[in-house]
Amino acid sequence: MKHRLVNFTRQLALMLLVIWTVVSLVTLLIEIVPGDPATVILGETATREQIENFRIKHGLDRPAFFFSYGSEKGFVWNGADNRYADYWIGLLHGDLGNSFRTDRPVRDMIFERYPSTIKLAIAAMLVAIGIALPLGVLAGSRKNTLVDNAASFFALLGISLPTFVIGPFLVYLFAVKLGWFSPTGSLYPEDIVLPAVTLGAALSAILTRMIRSSVIEELGEDYVRTARAKGVSERMVLYKHVLKNGLIPVVTILGLQLGVLLAGAIITEKIFNWQGLGLLLLEDGIGKRDYRLVQGCVLVISITFIVANSLTDFVYRKLDPRIRLS
Repeated sequence: MKHRLVNFTRQLALMLLVIWTVVSLVTLLIEIVPGDPATVILGETATREQIENFRIKHGLDRPAFFFSYGSEKGFVWNGADNRYADYWIGLLHGDLGNSFRTDRPVRDMIFERYPSTIKLAIAAMLVAIGIALPLGVLAGSRKNTLVDNAASFFALLGISLPTFVIGPFLVYLFAVKLGWFSPTGSLYPEDIVLPAVTLGAALSAILTRMIRSSVIEELGEDYVRTARAKGVSERMVLYKHVLKNGLIPVVTILGLQLGVLLAGAIITEKIFNWQGLGLLLLEDGIGKRDYRLVQGCVLVISITFIVANSLTDFVYRKLDPRIRLS
């Protein structure tokens, strides 16, 4: 019990450290990027008084960090009177601040879009598994055959083509030429198909290679020869014994790839105008220099990635009892 408590405390401390590091780096980067959010949001026609009032309202007239640099005085200590300290104090109270552009709570804006991004990521993962699982098993069980070579070609093609190439191609083929789907939008249930396939294509290619390698490795184990000697059918050997043991490294990859899916969703959501967190971050956050919105979106994405990795560890231990025992 004590050992579990120590491990839990250690993992929690590591999670908090990662979140703090990510948000701090993002805050530093958006602060050093040239440009004034007041000018970007109010426009070039805004008066000096309007810009000054905007800066005071959102605290942009105050120092960004604990230290600031001036050409005359060098580094100056600002104490707790800075935007960075205010942000973390508000965060401890569950307040992500207000958007510079809409003046709405960032938390509400994120929660409106967050379910759409999670739905897209899960759909993309299901697409990837649906393609990679049968293809990887088929390629691994027929090593160095035409089927194996075709699967390897598909995997190489999927890894090589980025989402901004696959996405427009799918739109042209299935939306423009065939008219099966809408080219953009997220109003109807079928609108998720093209973004999910676009986002899941590269992941399916990676998983296909992983499952193929795992199947080939497991087929050489003693328990497979024993099962065959007992008269167990080849299908049962593959899907009940080989695949169960071969899925252990695949589960790890799936957990790690969720972060890739969330990052790729930014481009995919832009291509298909999918109203998710990625589009909110790209257009309303980064595009409008909305500091609070960028910080909030990155924070939520980081937490999602960390939670997904924790769940991956849990599933990993369930699949391989030796990890629990150790």
